[in-house]
Amino acid sequence: MTLSSDPAETFRQEARDLLDTLEQTLLDLEHDPGDSALVDASFRAMHTLKGSGAMFGYDEVADFVHEFETAFDRVRKGKAAISPGLVVIALAAKDHIADLVGEPGQHAAKGAPILEALRNTVDTGRNAGSAAPAGTAPAAGAPAGGVRVRFRLPSDAIAFGTDPLLLLDEMRELGADRVVGLTDRLPPLDEMDPSGTYLGWEVTFEAGISAEQIDDVFLFVRDGMELTLEPLQPPQAPKDASEAAASADTARRGRDAEGRAAAASSLRVPAERLDELMDRVGELVIAQSRLAQIASAGDDLNLKAVVEELERLSSGLRDTTMGIRMVPIGTLFSRFRRLVHDLSGELGKEIDFVTSGEETELDKTMIERLADPLVHLIRNAIDHGVEGPEARGRAGKPARGRVRLSAAHTGAEVAISIADDGAGLDPARIRAKAEQNGLLTSDQKVTDQELYQFVFHPGFSTASQVTSISGRGVGMDVVKRTIEGLRGTIDLTSTPGQGTVATLRLPLTLAIIESMLVQVGNGRYAIPLSAVEECVELPAAQDGKAAGRNFLNIRGRLVPFLRLRELFKTRAERAEHQKVVIVSAGEARVGLVVDQIIGNSQTVIKSLSKLHADVETFSGATILGDGTVAMILDVSALVGFGQAYESRLRGEQLGRVA
Repeated sequence: MTLSSDPAETFRQEARDLLDTLEQTLLDLEHDPGDSALVDASFRAMHTLKGSGAMFGYDEVADFVHEFETAFDRVRKGKAAISPGLVVIALAAKDHIADLVGEPGQHAAKGAPILEALRNTVDTGRNAGSAAPAGTAPAAGAPAGGVRVRFRLPSDAIAFGTDPLLLLDEMRELGADRVVGLTDRLPPLDEMDPSGTYLGWEVTFEAGISAEQIDDVFLFVRDGMELTLEPLQPPQAPKDASEAAASADTARRGRDAEGRAAAASSLRVPAERLDELMDRVGELVIAQSRLAQIASAGDDLNLKAVVEELERLSSGLRDTTMGIRMVPIGTLFSRFRRLVHDLSGELGKEIDFVTSGEETELDKTMIERLADPLVHLIRNAIDHGVEGPEARGRAGKPARGRVRLSAAHTGAEVAISIADDGAGLDPARIRAKAEQNGLLTSDQKVTDQELYQFVFHPGFSTASQVTSISGRGVGMDVVKRTIEGLRGTIDLTSTPGQGTVATLRLPLTLAIIESMLVQVGNGRYAIPLSAVEECVELPAAQDGKAAGRNFLNIRGRLVPFLRLRELFKTRAERAEHQKVVIVSAGEARVGLVVDQIIGNSQTVIKSLSKLHADVETFSGATILGDGTVAMILDVSALVGFGQAYESRLRGEQLGRVA
């Protein structure tokens, strides 16, 4: 599939990246208001947005960001201080820019109150800095005797959308006193390219200006342009001044080189192309498996050698393609800082949001589908988990609560934990609610771990009151369904008075996995190899026992096992020596009794049709080397199915006894 190049879409994507950067720096500034590097980073993001918006015809964006930038420039120059109120307004301005980018012409009227609030906030610090008007006071590092700036744009600047008049306007706002056009390179009229750039400009700043301010003006056209800064009058130490000017110019060229190197080392690729590439690699793996099976049935050594080479190449291509799709989970974690900031303000709770393991990589599809479940879990941790300041004081805790979001590789899985230091879950309250809803009987014994799982039941909530954030019992059941749809599991652990931890365990990818192929009756099934711990022979003493669940002694530990023949109601003749595949599902270990273990294989996961979407025992299907289909077992769902099946058998047996 070939995707057309859309300049507007390119701008929107870059704008989203810049807005993310702006949001993160604003949130950082709230915790570290004295960091001038963060102020500069925020200002650069605004400046880039303004220039890009004007270049691509998003005039509403350019106009709003210009006013936003003008107000924020007082902070940059030390004339206004960063405060929590300023950060809140600046975040609202960032949200408004996102609306203007996403829906041009629909939200322009909403910007005026935001800008007014922003101006009022920064104007409260009017006397904090110099009384000189903006742009007229010498900037830090600017030569005291004034500066002359000469620049020439790249020859194709106008063709690529750069408007020199906008650049000159920005320099006038910085305090330029005189602008003179340089015409010494104008070619004869008949040799001119209408889209070419031939003029240069000389701009004089009597009061001086810093190299950094000039760099900001030419942020988009640095590559290929000519730019020089020289003092208007020789200072008292001309050698030092010239060295300073040369140093500034050298630093600018160094930053330009670093920017070009960074741009050359990465490439933005549409996600659809990665998905298509993964599909093609999956088909290649299937074809390679079929060819390998054909070769194994013959005696052609040349064919077998080619098959081995093809298997090596396809395996490498698979790993490379999956590596391309892997994204650091920090790109997802950073989104939640704003969520925690807004919720803590709305609920009147002081929250420290701590993250770790941001470098942990996960398939991009997994990251996209994890966003909503993590939002629900973090909202619940803040609303129900962390107590208010007064309650924390009575419990001897610090006034500020803590929510920690972490990720780490655990074998072939990724474990993501959301932990809070709140009051913890109340088992008695959960049990009372479960009995009230008919999910438990008063005499039924369950462990705390099993009790916590009722939190994920549809409509289950122990909240004493319904808020705009949570308490209706909606959300946690969706969280569990989504995680299980990703072939993952979710566990809750809690310590009364100390907090709760929700742990999500997920496979690295949803595209291609290593699996163990087994046979049950006449059917073949794939078990994700990441869930397999070991394989043992079914003891003869267990072989003839009744259907249902039994136990094996694995090195002194009792492990329950499930007879897949009984669960799948297979009528085919049973194998003489059955095998038990020990798998893990979360904290639980369980054995799956199969007729035969065929071996390991690369499994390309194919989604089930809508007709079979409700079949919980299987997470998908795959095409084997001989062209037949094998179902992929959903280990966590299979354990739950087996437990329910066992309970039903017990009930039937008790009924017959009665």
